Amino acid sequence: MGIADVFRTKQFKNDIDRLQAENNYLNSLLTPEMKTAVSINTEIQRLANEKELIQADIENCKKQHQKIIQEICSLNSEIEQKKRYIIYLDDETLYQDFGLYTPVYNLMNSEIYKDKLAVVRERQKTMIKNNTAANFPSNFTYNNSIAQGKKLVADNVKQILRAFNNECEAIIDKVKFNNVESIRKRIIKSCEDLNKLNSKMQISITPSYLDLKLQEMNLCYEYALKKQEEKEEQKRIREEQREAQKLQKEIEEARKTSEKERTHYRNALHRIEVQMQSATEIERTILEERHLEMQQQLDHIEEEIRKIDYREANQRAGYVYIISNIGSFGENIYKIGMTRRLEPMDRVDELGDASVPFAFDVHAMIFSDDAPALESALHRAFDDRKVNMINTRREFFNVTLEEIEAVVKRNFDKTVEFTKIPNAEQYRESQMMRRQLGMDDLVRQESLIDISINTLSPACASHSPSTNTSTLDPSKEYLRTKWGIYEMPNPYHTHIAKGPRNDLKLVGTI
Repeated sequence: MGIADVFRTKQFKNDIDRLQAENNYLNSLLTPEMKTAVSINTEIQRLANEKELIQADIENCKKQHQKIIQEICSLNSEIEQKKRYIIYLDDETLYQDFGLYTPVYNLMNSEIYKDKLAVVRERQKTMIKNNTAANFPSNFTYNNSIAQGKKLVADNVKQILRAFNNECEAIIDKVKFNNVESIRKRIIKSCEDLNKLNSKMQISITPSYLDLKLQEMNLCYEYALKKQEEKEEQKRIREEQREAQKLQKEIEEARKTSEKERTHYRNALHRIEVQMQSATEIERTILEERHLEMQQQLDHIEEEIRKIDYREANQRAGYVYIISNIGSFGENIYKIGMTRRLEPMDRVDELGDASVPFAFDVHAMIFSDDAPALESALHRAFDDRKVNMINTRREFFNVTLEEIEAVVKRNFDKTVEFTKIPNAEQYRESQMMRRQLGMDDLVRQESLIDISINTLSPACASHSPSTNTSTLDPSKEYLRTKWGIYEMPNPYHTHIAKGPRNDLKLVGTI
């Protein structure tokens, strides 16, 4: 450092001291209001700088958020595309989401289905034999040899058809009411996958051959359905035959009993008439009274025999019964059936055997000269109220007794007495015993799921998957499964030893 630098440094110090003194003097001249204004300006400048930094961060966050939204939409779109290739084989999934199968052929009986199925399979064999089941190149060369190329192509065509046939045979055998569409998609996907694997050699299964396989699947399924329908029909016919045999047996026994009683009373009348010829006047009066009583009994027996003859001659006469079982099926569930038995309660007692926990209660027992017609009219009136919409032999309907009574009045011109309230003795006594033990009544419970659809943003509303949400109470315990979220119930408080409740209430899905 030179002498000039030393003097310059000293000059700088003097300037600093002078400026500091001036600053202190000026500060002393400032009023408190001016000092506050200066402080506020300084703070404003600092906040303005901080605002710019925050706005810059917000812009960066918006860009990242938009980027994430776009990625989510892209992933959702990819998920939807992947779902098209997913084939659900889990029964729980299939039972919860399956569509009604619409018959394609709807043929008359299973034998016609069997013949149609044989024709379709024969057409498949013909296509394979004529080399029209698959597309393949005719000028493919291998090792510069057309002959070797043709052999290689033929082997690959045989391989792709064998693989496709084996997979179709394996899965068509498993087709059921709840997986028809999944099996169809699986057959189509199998065809597409095999075509992709052989695309380099330009070998592919033809759409015509794929269509025959889909026809085979439809025929196999409808054939199985028709076989089941015929089985149910045969079961119905056998039941009618058993009913007819029981009716015939009852008629024969009733006729035998009535004829025996008729012979007995005729003999008794003959003896009284013989006694009256030699009786005194007093004895004759007594014998005449006995003769009148026996004649009335004999007339009643003759009337019973005429009814038996009528029932045997009239094949359509019988009883239409309306019964319920609130302990087994709940209220407003009625069975409407028909029997030709001489004692219709025997049929009701048979229905209330060990297959249901409680006996049936009779609300009406209607004798009709054309019982099948009355029964059919009732069934048609409540066709859309059947409990079992598939099997028509299950004659249970979800209706009220007033509705049944109205239909009976329209189709039956005689007065019918209806029992409004069923006795249900064993069921009501069982409920009372449960209350005495401190247990809850047996009730039929149904759970409802509140499903709402949430979307991430309007930009990806068409791609975001729907989610099931419900408000969960943090104070309660929940069981989370692949089928949904279940609220854990409170334990029973009873006077008997009992474990925790295990009846779950569905409150949401994952």
